[in-house]
Amino acid sequence: MKLGVVFPQTEIGADPAVIKDYAQTVEGLGYDYLLAFDHVLGANPDRPGGWTGPYTYKHPFHEPFVLFGYLAGVTQTLEFVTGIIILPQRQTVLVAKQAAEVDVLSGGRLRLGVGIGWNPVEFQVLNRNFHDRGKRIAEQVTLMQELWTNELVTFEGTDHTIEDAGLNPLPVQRPIPTWFGGSADVALRRMARLGDGWMPGSRLPDSNTQAIVERLHHYLTEGDRDPTTFGIDPWITVANHPQSEWTDLANRWRTLGATHIGVNTMRAGFTSPQEHIEAIRHFKAIVG
Repeated sequence: MKLGVVFPQTEIGADPAVIKDYAQTVEGLGYDYLLAFDHVLGANPDRPGGWTGPYTYKHPFHEPFVLFGYLAGVTQTLEFVTGIIILPQRQTVLVAKQAAEVDVLSGGRLRLGVGIGWNPVEFQVLNRNFHDRGKRIAEQVTLMQELWTNELVTFEGTDHTIEDAGLNPLPVQRPIPTWFGGSADVALRRMARLGDGWMPGSRLPDSNTQAIVERLHHYLTEGDRDPTTFGIDPWITVANHPQSEWTDLANRWRTLGATHIGVNTMRAGFTSPQEHIEAIRHFKAIVG
């Protein structure tokens, strides 16, 4: 089972040297991947109508593709994972281009996690319809996979039309591995048809999650896909679980078929990047 780290982007700050040191330390500790969230902007909770989301304009978020392009030049083996890109609020071909570029610059070290998102404010400012986002994402992923594997693409869909055009350079990985978030039945069917893995986030490895995994495996089998080759990548949140629970949680996830597991150190009361580093060092010693 591969081990990763959730980039503590709401707490690490904006110093490029600190970010570089953090990523190099993650790699030096023997972690396999670094995962970053995606939020383009944050809302003001005092805005007309209020706001009750988990993040506001006071929470910093580094843009994943730009971040990974920077880190590709200062690391050697670390895989970069978006967890998750809110694909329906972004332009599909531009995402395909940015992902291909990160894959090229990193030598094939990108894993693209995608999902439909929950924040209508971001959809509004990016001029995308929030209410049909679930319908759009399947076509988006299908188109990106075409663009990553063919020099020229002709595509006619509900929301996209391409007439004999293509990306250059193409990515190293053809196609780039695409993983999905979400756990609703429609999301499970979608990822079983189009995806390479599931990203359940900080969900617990309990009986409810076991039922979700069983449904996912059923849909994979229905589509003549081997469930044992389909990845599962949850994370353990330090703020919610003391170190005495880490090994048990990791083992329970392994029993459910997890191929990866990450550690999230945000919201644990840490006040410096070094505290985040000490936490992931400790986690690797116990779980890794």
